[in-house]
Amino acid sequence: MSKPKSSQFEFIALMAALMSVVALAIDALLPALDIIGLAIGTSRLIDNQLLITMIFLGLGIGPLIFGPMSDSIGRKPVVYFGFIIFIISSFICVYATSLEVMIAGRILQGIGLSSPRTIAIAIIRDKYSGDYMARIMSFVTVVFLLVPIVAPAMGKLVLELHNWQGIFYVQIVISLLVALWFWKRQEETLSEENKIRFSVSLITNGFKEVLRQKVSMGYTFISGLVVGSFLVYLSSSQQIFQEQYGLKEEFPYIFAGLAIAIGTAIFLNGSFVLKYGMKRLVSLSLVGYFATSLLYIVLFFGSENPSIYVLLTFFGLQFFCVGFLFGNLRALAMEPLGHIAGIGSAVTGFIATMMAVPISTWIGRFVGETSLPLFIGFAICSSIAVLILLYLRKK
Repeated sequence: MSKPKSSQFEFIALMAALMSVVALAIDALLPALDIIGLAIGTSRLIDNQLLITMIFLGLGIGPLIFGPMSDSIGRKPVVYFGFIIFIISSFICVYATSLEVMIAGRILQGIGLSSPRTIAIAIIRDKYSGDYMARIMSFVTVVFLLVPIVAPAMGKLVLELHNWQGIFYVQIVISLLVALWFWKRQEETLSEENKIRFSVSLITNGFKEVLRQKVSMGYTFISGLVVGSFLVYLSSSQQIFQEQYGLKEEFPYIFAGLAIAIGTAIFLNGSFVLKYGMKRLVSLSLVGYFATSLLYIVLFFGSENPSIYVLLTFFGLQFFCVGFLFGNLRALAMEPLGHIAGIGSAVTGFIATMMAVPISTWIGRFVGETSLPLFIGFAICSSIAVLILLYLRKK
């Protein structure tokens, strides 16, 4: 049965929904990290960060399977398979009684969700390229960012009305609704002539081809550094705002406000990218990202946390720059890989995530009494990213 073609507006909303289940699985859990930590017996507060960072490990591993598989059997069956894995792993998390079991469930959740996340990018690349792909990615990400704005508040509400397990049940229901919408409204975008027989050599050859693309690798490395530094904030935000500043009730609203800063930049990027181009926007944003973090270090090195308003101002500036980086870096990395969009999306996503997880885990261990280590991590990662960008421009 052929599927009806969706409008561009519905297409953007549907691709955003596929990616948004990832954000929901991460951000809705933030208000409950300390409660879950008590339930599963974590001994240190920083161990709760693993419930956030480990899902990214699965998000990095899964595409290596799902990307090539989607180039072989089509985009849609792979998305269904990913949702099935996600639902099974969500029940593992619900019944977890130890940190080890919870981490295993979160990694499996990431593996399952890597399918709709990766395939959404492949579908967009099937239909668009160049700056127009970046424009569509920007609008998709704007809709996608509605979830981080409301997810912590939703998690807090479920926590108050039910318990922390209820957050996982809500995720299961939403993933089923998104899967149904995808089945009813999205046609298959991989044509028969572009299908490649699935094999181990498909993965290895895809890896080799991506690794040979110096431009793709350069922007993938930059993406890994940016995502890694941002992931430190994501995993430690509950600790910073609730523990360091004592803003337990205000946390969902603070998180939403900072997500709006990213969303504003991504919305503007949808228009700016056609006028100025992806490369110029990436260059300016990386410099701004580095300069803001360096200024914070100079002003507050060796001192206690500044007032919450000062901290939020610096975070807002940082994340405004980040908003111009996420979609553009991914689009630049994918630009030379249109003929292998599935495996290309998988390999670039894998490399970026395998960089981001250890970066965030290592820097996050230093976030204790102040937020200064977070900005030091921002500065180090962005300075290396700028050097890579200069290398790419020189070449």
